[in-house]
Amino acid sequence: MSALVTAIQAIRYARHERNAGGNFTAPVDDHDLPMPLDYFVWAIHREGHPPMIVDTGFGAAAAAARGREITRPIRKSLRDAGIDRLGVTDVILTHLHYDHAGGLEDFPNARFHIQDAELAFATSRHVCNASTRAPFDGEPVAELVRRLYAGQVVFHDGDEEFAPGIALRLAHGHTAGLQVVVCDTARGAVVLASDAAHLYANITRKLPFPIFVDEADYARAQARALDLAGGSLDHLIPGHDPLVLACFPTENDIARVDLAPHTPVAEML
Repeated sequence: MSALVTAIQAIRYARHERNAGGNFTAPVDDHDLPMPLDYFVWAIHREGHPPMIVDTGFGAAAAAARGREITRPIRKSLRDAGIDRLGVTDVILTHLHYDHAGGLEDFPNARFHIQDAELAFATSRHVCNASTRAPFDGEPVAELVRRLYAGQVVFHDGDEEFAPGIALRLAHGHTAGLQVVVCDTARGAVVLASDAAHLYANITRKLPFPIFVDEADYARAQARALDLAGGSLDHLIPGHDPLVLACFPTENDIARVDLAPHTPVAEML
């Protein structure tokens, strides 16, 4: 029996040059060594259905404000991946930080899928705190509310079977309602972990990335994402790790993560 998900593309659109010290909550021996972040959107393909997009990235204004480099704009990235953004009918938002929900306008015909807890938090008194508010941009959150009133938002409450071969699993901690996406592929479950794990090293070193609403929940979310991947790093796709492009079959900054890595992730760490 063939897999329900026929392909998953991890599409890099931006990058941030930084050192390792900025990626962990505790000091690390290699803190002065380069450890950049890549920024991705993901496309899930099933036979007979338009591609499903996971997250929407950010644009030029956010890049300039936050010192990020857009390596290829989202719209061109999608075209290069063979995706007609106007034909996308469903976008899963893993969470509402600026780099995951900053491009809603690129998908005018889509419904946006979000956890109840995520939008509730992002429009609550919690974001009156400047440090809590910092990873969010107000306009994407406001745009999602506008889409809600236009009938284009679908809420999910915890774990749900989303579509044949695709499941949503709540993995809060980095944010109040972060959801990971589990895909049934020919090589088994592949977990799009988003920011439940920024980097593989956050999992292997057991040191979280230093942005979270609850550190204990964040640790549990990382453990859950790895468990959903069958304990295999090769089946877990983190939100920002350049090793995704280095380990998986890649062309034009687009990795096929439904395929087995040509180099096991553990060998690259």
